[in-house]
Amino acid sequence: MNAPIGPTDSSLVPRFAGPATFARLPRIDQVEKADIAVVGVPFDTGVSYRPGARFGPSAIREASRLLRPYNPGLDVSPFANAQVVDAGDIAVNPFSIGDAVETLDEGASRFVREGTRLVTLGGDHTIALPLLRSLHRVHGPIAMVHFDAHLDTWDTYFGEPYTHGTPFRRAVEEGILDTEAICHVGTRGPLYGKKDLEDDRRFGFGIVTSADVMRKGVDEIADALRQRIGNRPLYVSVDIDVLDPAHAPGTGTPEAGGLTSRELLEILRGLATCNLVGADVVEVAPAYDHAQITATAASHVAYDLVSVLALHHTTGA
Repeated sequence: MNAPIGPTDSSLVPRFAGPATFARLPRIDQVEKADIAVVGVPFDTGVSYRPGARFGPSAIREASRLLRPYNPGLDVSPFANAQVVDAGDIAVNPFSIGDAVETLDEGASRFVREGTRLVTLGGDHTIALPLLRSLHRVHGPIAMVHFDAHLDTWDTYFGEPYTHGTPFRRAVEEGILDTEAICHVGTRGPLYGKKDLEDDRRFGFGIVTSADVMRKGVDEIADALRQRIGNRPLYVSVDIDVLDPAHAPGTGTPEAGGLTSRELLEILRGLATCNLVGADVVEVAPAYDHAQITATAASHVAYDLVSVLALHHTTGA
């Protein structure tokens, strides 16, 4: 097998020049087979407050130009261990959420069937549902760690069942998630009522609030998550609003009192031994960003998720 094709050499082509693929990786049409693909979904029709996440994938890619080939936090060179590519965007209907969900399911399923693992750049959180559907057909019930300020287990908004606040209620109802191994991390802020929490517990979710992370520390939180997940196939979904607005102002529904980017990255690294099968980074809305703060954080989150998948590829997980 040929060695993986890596990123453009920054000693030959300056980082600010050339195509803005994620981390300056090759395009999927430039390789024979992709082990890991970064794919964008420029869709934000499911948002309930500020739009703009449709421009998230391009903003994250632009901010990722500064990423480098070796990840010291995980002691891995992800682009050497696996063939990682930028697979471009899956174009979906911006005027019909139902149609967009079906199109994304079909597009993601093509990668999953070929054995390519996805790190998906949103887009709003609606996209998590079709991504989980595509994985469930191959892996069965999926464990999930959901990093978010919000629960995203509400029933409907204005009577609509598919929105960025409802994907994980639908996933539980459809039997996609392994309800013995699902957890929110970083939740905070006001809710519509106590019933929101009661419904969430009934679905099987554990909750680690942002205050829990602050009080207990990242090592204890990561250890508890690993114990809950075990060796089940794991999906990690990261809404960038899990971060405090100081670390991620460019998002649609910001909440005060969130995680730092350091805390988020360290918890993700603490999941490196888990059986990660896919991940997303969503809700980056660059119109509200400042100096690429949010896009930079999201690019590093995606890089660490790719790195974890590359570790799995090396070990044959």
